[in-house]
Amino acid sequence: MIKKESNKIYGLIGKNIDYSFSRRYFSEKFERENRSNCRYENFDLNAIEEFPSVLALTPRPSGLNVTIPYKKAILPYLDFISEEALAIQAVNTVVWDKQGKTTGHNTDHSGFKKALLENLETPPKKAFILGTGGASGAVRHVLEQLHCEVIFVSRTPQKEQLHYKDLNQNLFQSADLIVNTTPLGTFPDTEKAPPLPYEFIAPHQLLFDLIYNPAETTFLRYGKEKGAKTCNGYDMLVYQAENSWALWNQ
Repeated sequence: MIKKESNKIYGLIGKNIDYSFSRRYFSEKFERENRSNCRYENFDLNAIEEFPSVLALTPRPSGLNVTIPYKKAILPYLDFISEEALAIQAVNTVVWDKQGKTTGHNTDHSGFKKALLENLETPPKKAFILGTGGASGAVRHVLEQLHCEVIFVSRTPQKEQLHYKDLNQNLFQSADLIVNTTPLGTFPDTEKAPPLPYEFIAPHQLLFDLIYNPAETTFLRYGKEKGAKTCNGYDMLVYQAENSWALWNQ
């Protein structure tokens, strides 16, 4: 007799995540690959303090993704943190071991790296990272591995970071890569964009937006109008999702 495979639940931890890429992506993946025993759910939490209730679910989830605003806040709730997630100080994937212990991983960095290099002939030499949230650490980690000078730009800059108003023409055009890690421009607020001096965008620059919905944000549209190369976050999300899947099934 063939033993029926037990049902497996995967899910996403986040807040206000009805728009979730992950649920749609994995649901379609399970259907496409005929994984009828698998389902993917959103765990929409008002605060990270609710996370233990997810850990206590029966049956226990077989794997979790984590999105804003909890990529950093979830770290103290996990038993172990992978070396790269610790360096990035953000987790987007949670795995259980056979003893029931949780380990936090980060697959954003590998997804970003693959998507970035597919859009560049040579690695960038200088980059502005817009925003300092959970995803920005993964972007920084990749760029530093590529020996790229990294400068953070924020509305509330910390030490060695820049404010948007500091970006004059010479400074702005000295970067060959500009990465938006903020949520500005995400559906449904598609008219929003980081407050950059868009008039200084140059054709040698690549504008990379981690947002995937809409496919072309206002940030990317401004870049395209100035002749810059542009890339949205869809491919990065696919790559990081498949890397999460590999971790859950290793």
